[in-house]
Amino acid sequence: MAMASVLQQALALPVEERSELVEALLRSLESEDEGEPCPGWDEAWAAELNQRAKEIDEGRVQLISHEEVFAELRARFSPR
Repeated sequence: MAMASVLQQALALPVEERSELVEALLRSLESEDEGEPCPGWDEAWAAELNQRAKEIDEGRVQLISHEEVFAELRARFSPR
């Protein structure tokens, strides 16, 4: 099944089920042997979060509310 088709079907799910799907997909990235995320996962996320916090502290980015984010996503991905 093509990713675009899967994405379209996933976006049609209720919010609760989409959340569960995201969690299941993230869990699928964990190593089966150790139950730990892929090597470097934690370090990569920590570096990303530190960089974003630095940009916010330095005033280099403009924050927007979650309401604005979801409104933009609804407009971008709503069925036409």
